[in-house]
Amino acid sequence: MTGEITIRPATRADARAIARVHVETWRSTYAGMLPDRVMVRMSVEAKAATWREMIARRGPREAILVAAAPGAGVVGFASCGPAAAVLPRPGSGAGRAGPYRGEVYTLYVLPDWQERGIGRRLLCACFRALREAGFDSAFLWVLAANPSRFFYEAMGGIRTGERDEALWGTVLHETAYGWPDLTRLPAACGGE
Repeated sequence: MTGEITIRPATRADARAIARVHVETWRSTYAGMLPDRVMVRMSVEAKAATWREMIARRGPREAILVAAAPGAGVVGFASCGPAAAVLPRPGSGAGRAGPYRGEVYTLYVLPDWQERGIGRRLLCACFRALREAGFDSAFLWVLAANPSRFFYEAMGGIRTGERDEALWGTVLHETAYGWPDLTRLPAACGGE
């Protein structure tokens, strides 16, 4: 089934579909983790405007990718580029930059399309894009309460940091997973 899925760079025409995936996955995944008012206020229209702008201004070392299925359109997306977040060194709790040069910013797959290898393909495509952009390592942040953290562990991610981030009047505990050597992709990506 995932053989029919196409992973490709996003275009501005994909912005509304990306926004729909973004809103639906947040409402499904983060219910009970984020304040209800955040979920209620999310709108496809507002997210579409944001994604349209992000696609238009993405830099040469950034990628925004979509997973498209015949007859269903965009069912997942991911974005990556230069490390934008500060990654504390394990045990330091401080804001010193870690050894990771690339970052996976987002990775979402519609709930009905999960468990089909689409997330794996998107993450591997991000790793390839980062490697082609000259990044030899990558990391990402995930809410510690999000069960998808096990997916990142299965993909070879090494737990490499933690932080508490104050957003929307609540404190969110996050865990970072890193891949210190993208010169050889994880086995789940075919190794290379």
